This record gives sequence, structure tokens and C-alpha cells, in this order.
Amino acid sequence: MIIPALDLIDGNVVRLHQGDYDQRRDYGNSPLSRLQEYEQTGAKLLHLVDLTGAKDPAKRQITLLRKLLAGVSIPVQVGGGIRSENDVKTLFEAGASRVVIGSTAVIQPELVKQWFQDYGAEAIVLALDIRINTDDVKQIAISGWQENSKATLEQIVEQYLPVGLKHVLCTDISRDGTLSGSNISLYQEISQRYPQVAFQASGGIGSLTDISPLPASGVAGVIVGRALLEGKFTLREAIQCWQNA
Repeated sequence: MIIPALDLIDGNVVRLHQGDYDQRRDYGNSPLSRLQEYEQTGAKLLHLVDLTGAKDPAKRQITLLRKLLAGVSIPVQVGGGIRSENDVKTLFEAGASRVVIGSTAVIQPELVKQWFQDYGAEAIVLALDIRINTDDVKQIAISGWQENSKATLEQIVEQYLPVGLKHVLCTDISRDGTLSGSNISLYQEISQRYPQVAFQASGGIGSLTDISPLPASGVAGVIVGRALLEGKFTLREAIQCWQNA
């Protein structure tokens, strides 16, 4: 499926280039109307990232998130700097259907495995952002892509399979925000290797031709952010493209 995404800083819809807060584009301050439009057009799942909260969990935009989540009736997965049990609980109480866990899943696996036990695998998405080196090692970046962890994509997936890992949002950092196309071979490889995991592709979608090869690659969905905000195509066109692929 097509998963429309909005990134939020202080109530504004933004896009960062490769995770850099100093390189941001603004797309206005009406996230609710965008989300409602996506729902009316046929989206079945939405993706929200609280970039303010990612930078400083004390400043999480919880009032805004509560309003946005109450304003739509389809499931919404929410991420952005989730570091504690309290962060998780707060987002579920605000109305999130799933929480998206990034760096914490790599740095504190035992803590996050406990959340799988407490909330169920269906309610948690692991966000694994990778840099692929010349030896095809898929190294996971953490802390807003500021540092590389020692872990690989495969190591983390295998670490969480015993607790029922179901959803993984995998971003090829080199493609993110570039509108230069998706890393199809990456998604083919990991979807075949871990058929029990529903992978969400992320990064690089700039045109409908970037979407059409994705269903055959085995991914369950694709995150589309900037391309929709900039009108490269409509959500209706993207959904049709996915269904006809």
C-alpha cells in the first residue's frame, strides 16, 4: 500500500534533506487538512514523524499529535525520538495505532523487546535506516543519522524475530529526500530473506515509475512524503499505480 507521510516541526509540515535540520523545506502549517485529504483519497495507513520530539523528547508535540490522530479514522503510525516506556504509552494514549521505534531498538534491544511483549508485535514498527557500504554491508545509522551503529540490518531483524517482529520501515539513507528512485534490489533481497516481516520501503520516491516496481519486490508498502507535498503525482495516481503493478 501507499503510506503518505508528514514530518512535523513546531506544527509545520517540513522535509529535511538526509535528516539535516539545517536543510529543511517548509510545506505550510495545516497538517490536519493534509491528513484528512489523504484519508478521503483512499489512504489506508498514515505515517507521522514528530521531528521536534525526536530532537528533544521533552518538547514532543503531543497536543498537536492528539488533534491530528483524532481528526482521521484510519490507522496512523507515529515516530520521532521514542526512547522510553512513557514515550510509547503517551503516543498510544494520544491515539497512535503503531509506534515507530528507531535508534532505541538498536541501542536498548532488551527494553524494546519488552515493549513487543507488552503491546504486541502488531503495534510496533522498527525503523531501520541504513547506509550500504561498498561491501554491501547494510549498516544501521542511529541518532538521527548522526552516527553509525555497529549493527547491520540483518542482525537487528534476527534479534527481534523471536519476539514476533512484524513491521520494519527500511530507509536507504542515500536515497532519502532525493526523489531519485527506490533501492529495489535492497527490498527484493530483504523481503525474500525475511518473508514473515512486512517491510515498508522509504526514501527516493519521486515519480510513479519509482512506485511501480515496488509491489513485485515484496514490500508491504511504501512511504511517500516529499513527492506528494510537491505534487509530483497525486495520492490517487500513486494508489492506482500500486494496484496495477
